[in-house]
Amino acid sequence: MRLHFIENGPALLVERDRRVLVIADLHMGIESGLERHGVHVTSRSAARTDRVLACIEEAEPDLLLLLGDVKHNVPVTSRQEYRELPGILDAFRDRVAIAIMPGNHDGGIGRFLKPGELLPIDGVIIDGVGYLHGHTHPDPELFGRLIILGHHHPVVSLTDSVGCAARARPAYLYAGVAASCLPEGASPEGRTRLLFVPAFNEFAGGIDIGRLRKSGLGPLSRCIDEKTAEVFLADGTYVGSPATLCPEDGS
Repeated sequence: MRLHFIENGPALLVERDRRVLVIADLHMGIESGLERHGVHVTSRSAARTDRVLACIEEAEPDLLLLLGDVKHNVPVTSRQEYRELPGILDAFRDRVAIAIMPGNHDGGIGRFLKPGELLPIDGVIIDGVGYLHGHTHPDPELFGRLIILGHHHPVVSLTDSVGCAARARPAYLYAGVAASCLPEGASPEGRTRLLFVPAFNEFAGGIDIGRLRKSGLGPLSRCIDEKTAEVFLADGTYVGSPATLCPEDGS
């Protein structure tokens, strides 16, 4: 298996027998959600869609897997989403087959999808790799392999030698799973690994990788084995472990 990091997403191409392009947390319609809180932003859905299409062109996948939170507004579907989502999804379908892992923002997403495109909420195995949005407990069948998940919007703030922090940047967090989280009867020496992927949406914000385990945002975030955790930037550059990047004393 090979993983290809697409910086202009951020997006991830998982290559085994199939080429699966993974994009998490599009949050289409986020502008109407911001408007309800008094922040007025022109819709950037078209530009966001063009970025996805550019990733498809670069990766040449067999499948585009949207890893949850395709839409933004909950518990309702906004007028912006009703207006924009059909055309956005058709633009993706014109290039490649699509599948959607429903996230916690995706109530009602099924009305925009075709038969077979909506995946089980507790995860799925595609070509030997587990996929999950991340807000629910995974199907036990996902353990014992690499599990790729969204939902957590991981970011990292890098500091220079004098302690000045750059703007938080999207990041991938790769880690083993704590033995206490494995299903009953599973070997602690198993090969379950977690790969938390960053949000595609530029307005979505994020959680610093050093606080991800304690955030409690999803069941698997509490399962991160911090001794094995590694951090990668959107282009795949390895930058260290959460312990070295985010020391607890803040130094």
